Amino acid sequence: MRSRSFIIALVLFAFIAAPCCAQDSYQTEADRLAVLLDWHSGSVVADIGAGHGQLTLAAATVVGRTGRVYTTELDPKLLVHLEEVAQTNKNITPVKAAEAETNLPEGSCDSIFMRLVYHHLTKPAEIDASLFRSLKPGGLLAVIDEEPPPGSTRVEGVPENRGGHGVPQKILVEEVTSAGFQVVKAQDDWPDKDYCVVFRKPST
Repeated sequence: MRSRSFIIALVLFAFIAAPCCAQDSYQTEADRLAVLLDWHSGSVVADIGAGHGQLTLAAATVVGRTGRVYTTELDPKLLVHLEEVAQTNKNITPVKAAEAETNLPEGSCDSIFMRLVYHHLTKPAEIDASLFRSLKPGGLLAVIDEEPPPGSTRVEGVPENRGGHGVPQKILVEEVTSAGFQVVKAQDDWPDKDYCVVFRKPST
């Protein structure tokens, strides 16, 4: 009986701790992005495919009242949630994304990031070009994604070269640099076995 009670207690602990652990993971990633992308008071940042906005909120805290965080979403329900978040965070601006366009203001951002979004892009070349236009000269782009696990199925509608659910880092680099970006650094030790590649829009 004691063994059964112990198992139940472990399950309950895991259930309660999971949201906390997930939030800690987002904060860890936000802390690393803040360094890589030089976030500071007054920075203008964009979160592409922001989901529920965990990283958007973290970025908004760093850039402060004088900064701005554009948070984009294609999913209408998630966009509504981000609009609700923005009501109590005046330095956050929700943007409705499109399949082939970020819809960010041209030349507006000091840095842009996307987390596990790139392998969902059905028109990556168009989005890469849009990201390039949205950055200020010298601006930074961070793309966090994952290598396709063996046997996984690629997302419907994305290019066939993905090879599964994810995008090979080599292909990501080839596509993004084709839009005019330069590679700054690649980190293969990102949380959850993901990778992060940082690119720069040339200053001239």
